Amino acid sequence: MSTDFPSNSRLFKRLIAVVLLAVLLAIADRHTTWLQPLKATAQSATAPLAWVANLPAVFARWGESQLRPRDSYQQELQQLEQELLIYRGKLQQGVELAAENSRLRALLNASEVLAQSLLISEVVGISANPYHHTLVINRGSDDGVTVGQPVIDADGLIGQVVAVREQASTVLAITDASHALPVRLLRNGVRSIAEGTGDSNRLRLRYLSTTTDIVVGDELVTSGLGERFPAGYPVGLVVSIERLKGRDFLEVEVRPAASIDRSHYLLLLFNERNNSAAVR
Repeated sequence: MSTDFPSNSRLFKRLIAVVLLAVLLAIADRHTTWLQPLKATAQSATAPLAWVANLPAVFARWGESQLRPRDSYQQELQQLEQELLIYRGKLQQGVELAAENSRLRALLNASEVLAQSLLISEVVGISANPYHHTLVINRGSDDGVTVGQPVIDADGLIGQVVAVREQASTVLAITDASHALPVRLLRNGVRSIAEGTGDSNRLRLRYLSTTTDIVVGDELVTSGLGERFPAGYPVGLVVSIERLKGRDFLEVEVRPAASIDRSHYLLLLFNERNNSAAVR
């Protein structure tokens, strides 16, 4: 035991010395600036050690981000695809609204007879029979619509009303095989009869002699004869003329001016007798 005591005594003395040194350094650091250069040097020397010590935490965060569940990526991708679909849908709606506004503006500028009153209507149905060209519109007797009333679109004559209900009417198109109307050539005033053929893109002219002054490209308008259709509305354009031997009359094909099978908005024309229905 006598041999261990001096060794323990030396260790105790060293411990006391270290503690006193630490206390003195703490007091000096708090109340003086003597130790600032030494602290700066120590921090610079230990910075690499701190960076190395922090590497495990950095690698842990990186690994966590890389090991993110695949389901979360799929959910995020699905959400982005849904948002894209919504935006594209809204874009389509905006394009359609712009196109519809353009059609309505063209429709309101279609009439050349300013004395006529006009009523906008919408096509809500068509004939299921391909050989009968009829349209159903959302205007009827409640709006002042009458049988025989002319109907046009933004480009020309569509046809006439043949049946009326309270809130809907049926329109017979000029291309129906049973329909005929008096027309004239805009260039020279030559009169004829335009008949439907059952083809929504074709009319034919009747009773034009082989000596008639008519050429491809001539425009046809309503003549006003018969007082069914007001004069001056576009009917079509001459696209074909055939002079057949042994025939007294020409074979003339006409392309309708109106979009018979495509127009969505139509105009009803009112004369002086039913002029009480104003433009709506």
